[in-house]
Amino acid sequence: MERATLGSPTTYKALAERLGLVPPQTIHRICEALEILMEEDVAAGRPMLIALYVSKTGANMPAQGFFLKARLLGVFSAVPGGADAEMFHREELERALSFYGAPTH
Repeated sequence: MERATLGSPTTYKALAERLGLVPPQTIHRICEALEILMEEDVAAGRPMLIALYVSKTGANMPAQGFFLKARLLGVFSAVPGGADAEMFHREELERALSFYGAPTH
């Protein structure tokens, strides 16, 4: 939640480092935990906090697993990687920032 109050996304790797995780499989473990958080956020009707975490290889976008999980949860119906995915992420990021008190502009 601290990242939301700062108003900008960060990478999965930076989150792993902040949490003090060490290899092996640090990014995999982070993604598993974030998917559980994603389930909880959707079930509670909250914006998905996971929108604040992006892949270092993905043009400031979450990894494909974010979109696949969102499809499984019924909150995203487009193809991961397309323009609809970018719009979905941008909207979810703005919702998360607004919900947790950071300005979106």
